[in-house]
Amino acid sequence: MASSSNYSLASTIKLNNGLEMPRIHLGVYMTSGSETSRAVTHALSAGYRAFDSAEWYVNEREVGSAINSYLSSSANDGLGLQRQEVWFTTKLKTNSSYDATTKAIKRSLERSKLAYLDLYLLHSPYGGKEKRLECWRAVEDAIEEGVVRAGGVSNFGVRHLQELLDSKPRIIPAVNQIEVHPFNTQPDITSFCREHNIVVEAYAPLARALRMKHPKIVELSRKYKCEPAQLMVRWSLQKGYVPLPKSVQKGRIVSNAKVEGFEIEEGDMEALDGLDEHLVTDWDPTGAD
Repeated sequence: MASSSNYSLASTIKLNNGLEMPRIHLGVYMTSGSETSRAVTHALSAGYRAFDSAEWYVNEREVGSAINSYLSSSANDGLGLQRQEVWFTTKLKTNSSYDATTKAIKRSLERSKLAYLDLYLLHSPYGGKEKRLECWRAVEDAIEEGVVRAGGVSNFGVRHLQELLDSKPRIIPAVNQIEVHPFNTQPDITSFCREHNIVVEAYAPLARALRMKHPKIVELSRKYKCEPAQLMVRWSLQKGYVPLPKSVQKGRIVSNAKVEGFEIEEGDMEALDGLDEHLVTDWDPTGAD
């Protein structure tokens, strides 16, 4: 369990390569066009400093454009927010080959118009062992070239992670991004990541709002005088994860990150863990060959 910190949008976590990464990211899955740009701008204004995109989401351009516009206006306002203070994550759509991965990284850079990618992930383990390892080698090379600052994986199960570690990579993944929330706690994967100093990023930390009216969520939200979404984000933080709450509504974007005013007691954390029903809200490739 993570130590009881006063988490906020300013909180960071140290990755296994020494970089400090923000603790709360805005997810932009299934958003597009101006909706994405507005959400990113609202989030930056609210104090978010990290954004999770993907080649698959087809919104790298909008996220990058909104970040660059905000940085420009910040410079004009004298606030001086720097590029290195904003964290941009994107992901490889398909594990096919070393060359295809290298080209995909280049295209993500071109679309986002950001000088480098803070975090680049293999989006899934699909494609088989050889392709996974080949694509990872391309990520390692991009890190050594300086166009990617940190590399990681997404939706990797324990077997996929072990296989990668067994291959004696030059660079250990800094992150494994998986679906994690009280209704899908993924204990095998999260404990393996903890043992190997791989940060767990929790996507769908709000379980896509499917369990907001669950009696235990309602009860504990009342106890801690918080929104159900805030309770679930706080649970994720106290577990030591990096949650990626997604919203396109300005009010929700702001409120989802207001988690500094309370701390969930140990017994209540255990009660939330006990809600696990392996609820998969979208897909689960963690058992792929």
